[in-house]
Amino acid sequence: MGQPDVSAAGPDLADINSEKVILEADHPQGNHNGGTIAFGPEGDLYISIGDGGGADDVGPGHVPDWYAANAGGNGQDIYHNLMGSILRIDIDQGNPYRVPIDNPFVGSAALPEIYAYGFRNPYRFSIDMGGTHQLIVGDAGQSLYEEIDLVTKGGNYGWNVREGAHCFNAASDHTELVSCPIADTANHPLIDPVIELKNHANPSGGGLATVIIGGNVYRGNELPGMRGQYIFGIFSQDGSANAKVYTSTPTASASWTYQAIRFKDFPSNIGQYLKGFGQDQSGEVYLATNDSQGISVHSGRIYKIIGLP
Repeated sequence: MGQPDVSAAGPDLADINSEKVILEADHPQGNHNGGTIAFGPEGDLYISIGDGGGADDVGPGHVPDWYAANAGGNGQDIYHNLMGSILRIDIDQGNPYRVPIDNPFVGSAALPEIYAYGFRNPYRFSIDMGGTHQLIVGDAGQSLYEEIDLVTKGGNYGWNVREGAHCFNAASDHTELVSCPIADTANHPLIDPVIELKNHANPSGGGLATVIIGGNVYRGNELPGMRGQYIFGIFSQDGSANAKVYTSTPTASASWTYQAIRFKDFPSNIGQYLKGFGQDQSGEVYLATNDSQGISVHSGRIYKIIGLP
């Protein structure tokens, strides 16, 4: 991992003045309001939106859904708002956009912008530059499990019926329910993650992460041995500035194995909080880090992965 690039360019005021609002969605709480936007290979824009914030997908701003046991919420609702979903729109047509006619809920009573749903906080996702252009998202968990999901059109990824592959309990989110449905009332199966990590707060022990950070499939040339591997990470192991980065080889199986990357200059952890990943047009992968959990002036860094020991 190379030295940080601290160069930056100022904003272009002409571009700011030409701003055009494409889509707005009311967000009821102060958290889970970040996300990712990315263009797919067909040119459509994909947008990830959290479940509305707060906790457990219940409370103000979280509508009732079909699963009465957890008294919520937006993740399982596709009719009343766009929260807890990944959206897909065409911004090259329509005013301000057009919904692609092959979106999964076009022609139904559901909101047609929704491409997949059942997410808590799909904070970072990417679309593979190669292969079959898989959409892979890191969905931040509540208290017990963190997950990486392989997203398919119309898929339901379980929140808040499930956290990871486990039955979620909104009344006591450190205790799993004994049982829960395996499909919603429309017979859409609740899709388990391809990677699951225990949250640091999991009382059973062995937790690896506070928040999972979705990354990218490596398609670069500098590390040919890693080509095709999915690189992801964790914000922090335990709330300290000690993020880690992992690699996994995508497979056809339901569960992907993973291992930690040991960087030459950061053999144990990267010594900062990991905020996100980036990828250039050559397929090389970058890390965005910070010395603070929130915003800290002059402590942000961008690293490029250039070699492994």
